[in-house]
Amino acid sequence: MKKLLAVTLIVLLSIAALNAIDAHDWYFHIDDDEVGGPFGALLGMFFAGGGILLATLIVAAVGIFLCFLFAGLGVLVVVALALASLLVAALVAPLLLPVLIPLGILWYIARRNRAKRVEALKAAAV
Repeated sequence: MKKLLAVTLIVLLSIAALNAIDAHDWYFHIDDDEVGGPFGALLGMFFAGGGILLATLIVAAVGIFLCFLFAGLGVLVVVALALASLLVAALVAPLLLPVLIPLGILWYIARRNRAKRVEALKAAAV
């Protein structure tokens, strides 16, 4: 009984919706033939739905293409940024000499101490 009530309500609502959209004034043209009434409305909705499906497919394909395009451009941008940073570092390097010289001296002292430590360990192991 409950299913019959639900089906009846759906049928009555669909009849009311068809009366509300006034489908008998709709016309659909194929070549020079005019198809009107509910069948014309049905054909119009069918072809419009097909167009929407086709548009969805096209938009998805364009989205995939853009993903590949921007991924490739992203790699190019990263490489360009790395080259630009090297260029900037090369241009700024003469200005960094007052900072680099003390750092170089500290690095040399640390390397020399490490080398002495390694030699002492080798001598102790023998």
